[in-house]
Amino acid sequence: MKKLRFISFVPGILWFLLVLVLICLPKSDLPPLEGWGALLEKIHFDKWVHAGIFGVLALLFYIPFARTNISKSEKNKIFAIITFLAMGWGFTTECIQIYIPGRSFDIADWAADSFGIVLIWVYAYKTWIRN
Repeated sequence: MKKLRFISFVPGILWFLLVLVLICLPKSDLPPLEGWGALLEKIHFDKWVHAGIFGVLALLFYIPFARTNISKSEKNKIFAIITFLAMGWGFTTECIQIYIPGRSFDIADWAADSFGIVLIWVYAYKTWIRN
């Protein structure tokens, strides 16, 4: 069995920290949506960004376990735990933003976070568990 090593989790940990930094930025520090802003707003671009950021987060924590020889049922349990923890982190980030100037709690952002996580879970399930 391939052993899990701390180094395998470094990309996920760094991404987690990057997400923390990004959600703590005041709105005034974010680039303005000029020109393309109306189009991006129309297609809810920010929600796709949320889905992508949190999908990548989950994936970076699935990968170390996917590369081991643990049973598919164990991987499935671990992936489920990671999925729910990532969703919990998405909710927590929304709660944190209540205290950041110009930011607020947005349930639609959390839904987008969760959507991205679930999409990646489906990919991970089909790739590393079902096959």
